[in-house]
Amino acid sequence: MVTAEIGHYIDLSGTYLQRAHAYLSEGDLTQASEKGWGAAAVLVKACAEARGLHHDRHHQLWRTVNRLVDETGNRELQMLFSQVESLHGNYYEDYWDATTVAAHLHQVDVFVEKLRPLIEPPTDA
Repeated sequence: MVTAEIGHYIDLSGTYLQRAHAYLSEGDLTQASEKGWGAAAVLVKACAEARGLHHDRHHQLWRTVNRLVDETGNRELQMLFSQVESLHGNYYEDYWDATTVAAHLHQVDVFVEKLRPLIEPPTDA
């Protein structure tokens, strides 16, 4: 069941992703990076919340991603999350050019699309 908090995370993810692409178009690469990271992170929080998992610390997001891998068998989720997490570092260090930020934002797009169907936990059959 999608609660108000989960719905908030879903909406926030969409807003952040939209802003990330807008910032990229404007040439603000640090803000594009942080909003891209945020779009992925809050969607992981939605998955965690749906499963009753803690999600207020960075390492707990990784635990949630690993749980999703256990549920789905899709190890690509770990690789994608690792790639999008690096956007957070670029926000602080500003070491990437527009092409690199754009490539990582594409990975955010892919990660978000893979995560959306996983927000609801699987039901026991």
